[in-house]
Amino acid sequence: MAKLYFRHGTMGSAKTLNLLAVAHNYRAQGKRVLVLKPRLDDRFGAKKVVSRAGLEQEADLLVDADTELAPSVFEGIDCVLVDEAQFLSESLVEQLRAATLTHGVPVICYGLRTDFRTRLFPGARRLLELADTIEEVKVTCQFCNRKAIFNMRFAAGQPTLDGAQVQLGAEESYLPVCFACWDSRLPGGHRQVSGS
Repeated sequence: MAKLYFRHGTMGSAKTLNLLAVAHNYRAQGKRVLVLKPRLDDRFGAKKVVSRAGLEQEADLLVDADTELAPSVFEGIDCVLVDEAQFLSESLVEQLRAATLTHGVPVICYGLRTDFRTRLFPGARRLLELADTIEEVKVTCQFCNRKAIFNMRFAAGQPTLDGAQVQLGAEESYLPVCFACWDSRLPGGHRQVSGS
């Protein structure tokens, strides 16, 4: 049976670069790849899948929270690659899980695990529950040499815990940080993690 993969990492960990490299490798072998992304992510243009390293391609399919994937979407496909998977609805994750069985197609999802408040995104939560393989795409903290595990949001140049869970942005809004740097730079620090 084909597998469902969740490859997660913080902002700047080269998740999209990895996705584009996997797509290239499949195509170089003459295989068909379906690149899917949530319509919500329009930072670089509606259909663009863009790596900070400068590589890009167009998504084959844009999805919304209520998208129902027709079985024909997977016919003749050798691999499904999903960018910004944290924005998928639980239903879409479940549909992709089912496609691994019904169509025998591997599905590799790339995305963030948690938001800037260290809370799981709904899509990431469901992927953690259903994925056969969970892999971390690692990067070091912006401020030290520890492994980054959180995304720190900035507003007016200062770390913040304010705002909606989804606020599209890149380096101008988020930096990858370890727990110690996240804790030491935010007002209240570890108290925010414990919820007190």
